[in-house]
Amino acid sequence: MKKTIAMAALAVAISFGAVSCKKKISDADLQTQATTIVTSNPNASVEVKEGVAHLSGTFEDQQSKDAMITQLKAITGVKEVMDMSTIAAPAPVETASAVDPAVQKKVQDAVKDFPSVKVEVVNGQLTLTGNVSALQARKIKESVDALKIGKYNNNLVVK
Repeated sequence: MKKTIAMAALAVAISFGAVSCKKKISDADLQTQATTIVTSNPNASVEVKEGVAHLSGTFEDQQSKDAMITQLKAITGVKEVMDMSTIAAPAPVETASAVDPAVQKKVQDAVKDFPSVKVEVVNGQLTLTGNVSALQARKIKESVDALKIGKYNNNLVVK
């Protein structure tokens, strides 16, 4: 009986010892694996400390950032991913003027007798500005409408 209890105690001790002796993955090994994943985004970097991956840098969009975090979490031995990265602001879109220069020239010619009137492209749309009398405003409108240029902004101030 004493032998059986001694054997059981020995078996329990060995099993606990075997569980506690599992090979722990070093931060250096985790760093290597994490760096391999992060190299797909040249604007990002990762540092592993005590099994925690610290992701920093810039991503083009939320989807690519989320995908990177998912890949880092999938590394065996990474306990957590601390996200310190950002999403890049979208690049400003250069929009060419939606107004044909020839159309703008025609309108300028139509209002050349009214020196207070300016013909400009504002936010991609042809815009008339300036101070005119009611009679001048009507003549300008008729002249521009006769050109059949389509939609334009009439921001003339009638005095």
